[in-house]
Amino acid sequence: MSDVAEMANVSLATVDRVLNRRKGVRSRTVERVLRAALDLGYMDAAELERLQHPRPPNIAFLIPMGGNPYFRLLGEKLKEIAQTTSRDQTQVRCFFIESFNAAALAAAVRHHAKWADGIAFMAIDHPLVREAVEELGAAGCRIVTIVSDLQHPAREAYIGLDNQTAGRTAAYLLGRFCRSDTGSVALVAGSRNYRAHAEREMGFLGLLEEEYPNLRIVGIREGRDDRDQNYRHTISLLEQNPDLVGIYNVGGSSDGIARALREKEKSEEVVFIGHGLTPDTRRLLIEGSMDAVINSDPDAIIEAVLRLLGKPRDENAAGPTSVKMETIFRENIPQFSRPKD
Repeated sequence: MSDVAEMANVSLATVDRVLNRRKGVRSRTVERVLRAALDLGYMDAAELERLQHPRPPNIAFLIPMGGNPYFRLLGEKLKEIAQTTSRDQTQVRCFFIESFNAAALAAAVRHHAKWADGIAFMAIDHPLVREAVEELGAAGCRIVTIVSDLQHPAREAYIGLDNQTAGRTAAYLLGRFCRSDTGSVALVAGSRNYRAHAEREMGFLGLLEEEYPNLRIVGIREGRDDRDQNYRHTISLLEQNPDLVGIYNVGGSSDGIARALREKEKSEEVVFIGHGLTPDTRRLLIEGSMDAVINSDPDAIIEAVLRLLGKPRDENAAGPTSVKMETIFRENIPQFSRPKD
């Protein structure tokens, strides 16, 4: 490659970037390197034609790490896609980053934009994240939020549930399922720094007030999608509120809540609604510890992101893209397909 670098009057690193179709090389420099490589017999005409075509985009997904089974499932599906794509297809990478940490998310967005043409991530509504989005949007990196949105003009699209509608649906189900029209109801959230959780809470409280005014909200606890914290919150709620008739888990790790309900022998008395169909929530539905799961298919989210970022920006209509909301009970659980090893 040194002969190519010398003829094109560029560094070896630049030649490597051009031949491997990496970002950060001007189009005129790319053409000069390719022409030198052809003239020196480093490649044939067919390879030159392939490299002259715009390369498929690089897309990075940034997923919160931790105990949330839904995000683990999403990550497994993305890993499978990344392992099965060829060099002439859209390149997908998935990275797990610290949950509930705006500084870590902002740093990760900046770091992975060095490789990625587009980044999809669950947004934290925080000035540090908004500033990173502003900076990368101005530099041409395409930004898509998934599951939880961020209101910023540089964000090209949001792909996920209408979270306020999801919260209202949860309240409607809980109110209809309760055996009494009076009693106390509790919410458990991951963190209200996620707009999704705040919007679900808003929708839930709004419909409950409208349709079931005799159900009393007694607690909004933040469990940070940790099963042990969710367990402790639920034990405390049960001990402090003997009239507890319902729990809505706005976030993940529902198994901690179900464990507390089983230990206190309250699974039959307390209506439990949550989010995300995963192996653990399937089990909870089947055994009767959980009454309903509000789900957004992770495959549908991934496909929507890849479809959006796989096309040039001017071919897409920016803005929210809602995915289908599924309401799943014990009797309509879909078949579960595990990602391949």
